Amino acid sequence: MHILVDISHPAHVHFFRNALNLWEKRGHRVSIVSRDKDITLELLDKYGYQHTCLSKARKGILGLAFELLEHEGKLYWMMRNDPPDIFLEIAGTFIVHAAKLLKKPSVVFYDTENATISNAITYPFATAICTPSCYQGRVGKGHITYSGYHELAYLHPARFQPDPEIINKLKIPQDKPYTIVRFVNWEAGHDVAQKGFSLQGKIRLINELNSFGPVFITSEAPLPRELEGFRFPLSSSLIHQAISFSSLYVGESATMASECCILGVPAIFVSPVGRGYTDEQEKEYGLCYTISDKEEDKAIFLALELMRNKSKEQWPMKRAKMLQEKVDVTQWMVQFVEELVKKDGDLEKVREIMRSFHG
Repeated sequence: MHILVDISHPAHVHFFRNALNLWEKRGHRVSIVSRDKDITLELLDKYGYQHTCLSKARKGILGLAFELLEHEGKLYWMMRNDPPDIFLEIAGTFIVHAAKLLKKPSVVFYDTENATISNAITYPFATAICTPSCYQGRVGKGHITYSGYHELAYLHPARFQPDPEIINKLKIPQDKPYTIVRFVNWEAGHDVAQKGFSLQGKIRLINELNSFGPVFITSEAPLPRELEGFRFPLSSSLIHQAISFSSLYVGESATMASECCILGVPAIFVSPVGRGYTDEQEKEYGLCYTISDKEEDKAIFLALELMRNKSKEQWPMKRAKMLQEKVDVTQWMVQFVEELVKKDGDLEKVREIMRSFHG
């Protein structure tokens, strides 16, 4: 089986990497194409994946539209003489039209309901759209759901083990609480006209949290001079290890909020728009708090309250309940893709097979 995986964002490297390794071990041929965005290429190189970069991330509606044409055009010409058996991507916008022209199945993995424009030009062309069961958007006939979150593809206990050595690397005294903070640049297609913390809010948040212990910031956007000294000092590939032993996450990234929930760390997600998965993590498991950007004072107050709360026992218990009810997403994905190719893209047959999945 020949599998084409398009990696267009750093988080997508983590989502696919365990499945890529399993497919290769099972004798499948895997081709990877990529997009130059943030540290995507750096991560692919770090994990030793051969890949072909097809485009560089652009800004704004026109820039994203031009990049789409460039990326898809290169993908089609690259694959026209040796088409894969199946195309895979998170969000899927870069693969579905090329796959359609080549008469091959495409699978879109997604969890972001408010990406309305990209979803509208993607979903109708995809063979299957795989989402967490908590996804709140309208998808259509190709919709397949699983009981999990994207982040469980790489942070499930079967895939990830925390290493306490990270504490020494961060030079933190033993048992000293610390916080992870994430700021985004609001330039993704689904972030148009949205915003998070104000500059004053960022400075106040960090100064307040710093009174409890170290604060480490990861940021897509440039940091003001006052906050530059708080930037996460290690390789970004170690951020999940750092999250594992942290006391709190506050940030504008839904993905990182979900990562924290899966690792049993309380998460405050600040955004004008929620997500189906963070909503479920909040309502069903009590691991996340979603707060509007218009209420940043409330977010800061809650962060300080959580840091004052010395009781840590509740978070592992909440995490255990969540993990008990969710699947190993990598295992689910590997089986789903293999079955879809075996059944020549017959989604209904595969849907029936996957109903019995208990991994």
